[in-house]
Amino acid sequence: MIAEFGLAALWLSAALAGLQLLAGFLGLRQSGSELSALVRPAAVTQALLCALSFGALLLLFARTDLSVALVAKNSHSDKPFIFKLAGAWGNHEGSMLLWVTVMALAGGLIAFLERRLPERTMLATLASQAFVGLGFYAFLLISSNPFERLVPAAAEGAGLNPLLQDIGLALHPPTLYFGYVGLSIAFSFAVGALLTRQVTPDFAKVMRPWVLGAWIFLTLGITAGSYWAYYELGWGGWWFWDPVENASLMPWLAATALLHSVSVLASRDALRAWTIMLGVVAFSMSMIGTFLVRSGILTSVHAFAVDPERGTFILVLLAIYIGGALALFAFRAGTIAEGERFSVLSREGALVVNNVALSAILGIVLLGTLYPLLTEAFDVRVSVGPPYFNPVGAIFFLPMLVVLAIGPLLRWRRDSFARIRLPVIAIAVVGSAVLLAGWLIAGIALMPLLGMSLAAAVAVGSFLPLRGRSLRRLPLPVWGMVIAHFGIAVALFGMAADTAFTREKLVAAQVGETARVGPWSVKLASVDPVAGPNWTALEARLLASYRGGGEHELKPQARSFWTPPQQTSESALLTRWNGQLYAVIGGEAEGGRWQLRLWWKPFVTWIWYGGVLIALGGFLALLGRLSGDLRRRSAQAKIAARRAPETVSEPVEVVA
Repeated sequence: MIAEFGLAALWLSAALAGLQLLAGFLGLRQSGSELSALVRPAAVTQALLCALSFGALLLLFARTDLSVALVAKNSHSDKPFIFKLAGAWGNHEGSMLLWVTVMALAGGLIAFLERRLPERTMLATLASQAFVGLGFYAFLLISSNPFERLVPAAAEGAGLNPLLQDIGLALHPPTLYFGYVGLSIAFSFAVGALLTRQVTPDFAKVMRPWVLGAWIFLTLGITAGSYWAYYELGWGGWWFWDPVENASLMPWLAATALLHSVSVLASRDALRAWTIMLGVVAFSMSMIGTFLVRSGILTSVHAFAVDPERGTFILVLLAIYIGGALALFAFRAGTIAEGERFSVLSREGALVVNNVALSAILGIVLLGTLYPLLTEAFDVRVSVGPPYFNPVGAIFFLPMLVVLAIGPLLRWRRDSFARIRLPVIAIAVVGSAVLLAGWLIAGIALMPLLGMSLAAAVAVGSFLPLRGRSLRRLPLPVWGMVIAHFGIAVALFGMAADTAFTREKLVAAQVGETARVGPWSVKLASVDPVAGPNWTALEARLLASYRGGGEHELKPQARSFWTPPQQTSESALLTRWNGQLYAVIGGEAEGGRWQLRLWWKPFVTWIWYGGVLIALGGFLALLGRLSGDLRRRSAQAKIAARRAPETVSEPVEVVA
């Protein structure tokens, strides 16, 4: 009955989404104003029912109910419990139910808490959110039912893809989905503001926390996904410009531009049309990513769906949502007021330059991702990888970093170069010193050398806005900006250092032999069979010594899963402050030799440290914005209470 309960809750959620859409649409008209009272309760109830539906799916996976087709395809009774739960979203149907659940919960939260926008704008926003949700409900219930019964029940489950049986899976997809759905909220706010012609700073202040929250989750999701692929897939890389990687990067680029634009609108009443357009584009990138991963058009560990009909369904949804929003923008763009003007040399000007650069990089990634798919439709196979993305993206990325280092030093509205001359000179001196040292001493190639130089410049520039200010009284959003920008510098340095200094060694070693990679000596001590809950493996025991120092033990494995049958490589990592030793064991070669692949990757961990710092900066900014909103609301409530007329009881004269 659990499956039937979950399906019934999902149907009721879809019905409430329809009611929310209808009541919101009619509530915008004078004749239907009575129905507007139904919109908020419908959104809240829909959220609760959808959460119950997803909870039912989690319970089915926790119990390994093999009478449900989805559980039978993606779970196994011997699988560790955490991966049983992760199997609930490690597949097409479950991941889409998670998407819809997060979307419903976000809409319910807005309906329950938000009171700052004009009621008409809020009605239009919630109606837009219901419209988006209704399409995904239809997608689930018509073509991707997660509660479909299997008759007769399976004797045993097929198990989850072994590559996904990792704790990283418990973090990567949910965090990305929170980011994607947060952008759907931004999209709904943008459509609501367009419909009611209320593109104002107040609208931006309400929208900003949702954009910031989505951006934080996207940052964490991409960071976790990059590290998961780095250590789980065993190829030693942290980014390969895979189409599915790009599918998560494109929304992040758009969300980064949107975050800065909506902040300018909220604080300075500028960039109105730009903010609305980016709100539509950011969610468009989420939809395109969903289409790529769910349509079966890609073959990837991330691509769960292989049914072209599902891809067609998502493509239709994409055309309706994005095409409709762009048409609405084109129709209403002329009604959006220009907002406050600013000079080129100002903080707003710097943000516009960076937003243009981010948009250009987004276009480059989008073209490089879709072009091979388009050519393949005409039986022409084209591979687009780092030789395209790296140099073409650098044309916009490198100048953007220069502006990123200088922009926070500028004043709003208007500034002069004379005022910031000394800080700019300091940034230039640091960057130039790193550039010269890397060229003369280390002989680093041009691209990583420029990356290190600009990383140093951005690191210095990120802290210069603190100069002359009281650190105790500094607002949290300012701290958030400083830490996030510093995180970009840290991540960029890690990327450049990994490109410049990585050393790789592929050897066929007998037990007892030693290989050298970079400053490390690695000895193959033994190779032994081991077993896990649903796998067996050959495990190498490696003894590694850094520059003749003490020995450290690494144990890479070549695993064989039986549910489902698959071979995987489990890398072993030894982390120091200045990098990682990365080891993978392959098969047995002739003469009792074992294939070993070793990497020494200096400062590679700084990539993910930087990602965490970027997300931490966003969290501090979000915390500061929310606490500031609460203080303002409390102050307004106190003022309203003081101004309220006192109620005086007067005797009433009764006349007989």
